[in-house]
Amino acid sequence: MSALQLRIAGIGVYAPGLPDWPQAGRALRGESVPDTSSLARPAPPLLPAAERRRAPETVLYAAQAAAEACAMAQCEPAGLPCVFSSTQGDIAITDYMCATLASAPLELSPTKFHNSVHNAAVGYWSIATGCEQASTAVSCWIHSFGAGLLEAALQVADTQAPVLLVAYDAAAAGALRSAIPFDCGFAVALVLAPAGQGSGPQLSLTPAEPGPASLPRADWAQALIARNACADALALLQALAGAQPVQLRIAAGGEFALSAQVQP
Repeated sequence: MSALQLRIAGIGVYAPGLPDWPQAGRALRGESVPDTSSLARPAPPLLPAAERRRAPETVLYAAQAAAEACAMAQCEPAGLPCVFSSTQGDIAITDYMCATLASAPLELSPTKFHNSVHNAAVGYWSIATGCEQASTAVSCWIHSFGAGLLEAALQVADTQAPVLLVAYDAAAAGALRSAIPFDCGFAVALVLAPAGQGSGPQLSLTPAEPGPASLPRADWAQALIARNACADALALLQALAGAQPVQLRIAAGGEFALSAQVQP
């Protein structure tokens, strides 16, 4: 695979102690220590009030981060193709559906069923923003952030136009916690653009040699990765928040990984 040359035009974050990119950037530079003990339910500005009320947390987290990234990039969401990546989709709804089907199948909520599909978040986003561009929903277990990054980067290389990447997951629920031990939400969004268009941090991606994925320096950031797989993005976000070039290894599925060269 040839190197994929990209520019980071916009960044959005919504996670415990990291309600937006400016605060996340300060924490990742070591200028503050965030309180990662809780995460409030967000109110994404691009979702109508009625949609915010009925949308599950996964949709709200994803839309909050996506709106921030689009605003930073000064891109109209309606014009951006998008890749939404999630380890599990909405595990709380999956748990509800399994429990209800086992105990009272005729009481299954149509709204819950509607929100259970893996591409629910990108569906809400596309409808709310009026986006008729291509949309992709990706899952690659605990390496979903890296897999989504690769998919979005390839689309940028193919079209030579910006693409919105959103990676998100929520806390696990019920019996499925034993297999998916996430206990918090996390969402990150990047607007990726061709390297030669505009200003902003530069990112070069190539296949990586075997080895462990890069980790952020701070203990609190490493702890978040253990609590939600999408927090894998924190190593890349830390590099984007810094002032020096950084070489990273990002897990992207099974034995495959990406070597990421970041030039802030």
